[in-house]
Amino acid sequence: MEFPEEFNQLELLDTHGHLIPRGASSQWTGSHDDEEEEEEMGAEDEEQEHTEEWYQQKEEALKDRPEILVLWAAENNRVATLNRLLAAEPRLVDCRDEDGYTPLHRAAYGGHVGTASALLSAGAAVNPRTADGWTPLHSACRWSRAAMASVLLRHGAELNGRTNGGLTPLHLAASHTTAFRPDSAHTLELLLSQRRLRPGLRSDAGETASDVGWRSGPHSFLFEMVEDCVSVAPTF
Repeated sequence: MEFPEEFNQLELLDTHGHLIPRGASSQWTGSHDDEEEEEEMGAEDEEQEHTEEWYQQKEEALKDRPEILVLWAAENNRVATLNRLLAAEPRLVDCRDEDGYTPLHRAAYGGHVGTASALLSAGAAVNPRTADGWTPLHSACRWSRAAMASVLLRHGAELNGRTNGGLTPLHLAASHTTAFRPDSAHTLELLLSQRRLRPGLRSDAGETASDVGWRSGPHSFLFEMVEDCVSVAPTF
């Protein structure tokens, strides 16, 4: 997908982020207002709780559609189901939905570390890209999944990878910080502590992650430690 000059992908995320695929059918039906309301209430996830019987019924309904079932299992943290499917058909580990999201993307934005570990152990690619150029690390950082981001980085995730709109994981972490989600600060701290980080990268809209952070959230002061370190770093 190509973006016009001066296109600001972060503005699109602010207005239409609720439409980012989050379901096995790639059709997330939540509303932006609902998401903001839940964040204000300190909600960790938008998903409702379901009974084991509900999950089993879903799995039964999808049993003849293994690719969709694998994506669904990854999103819903059904590790046993996932392992069973991958043992039978290992190729499913990197299957994709219509938007290019893999099971690892789905585990990443859901914060399901156990599921992600199972996928990585089964040989999942750590840096697959969606149609919009998102890697699983982008997804984890967009939804403030600090523990997930740490797992992905340990497995070689592209720290400075850029989406089609030029956004790095740091841009996404900076643009979705909130005082109601402690992990948003933890995600920023994790990224800012990485030695290979390139905090000065600019999006296609011309913004650095620091620019976004100072405009968007309560944790912008965290960027000061990076700026201070850069200012005192010796030059050769």
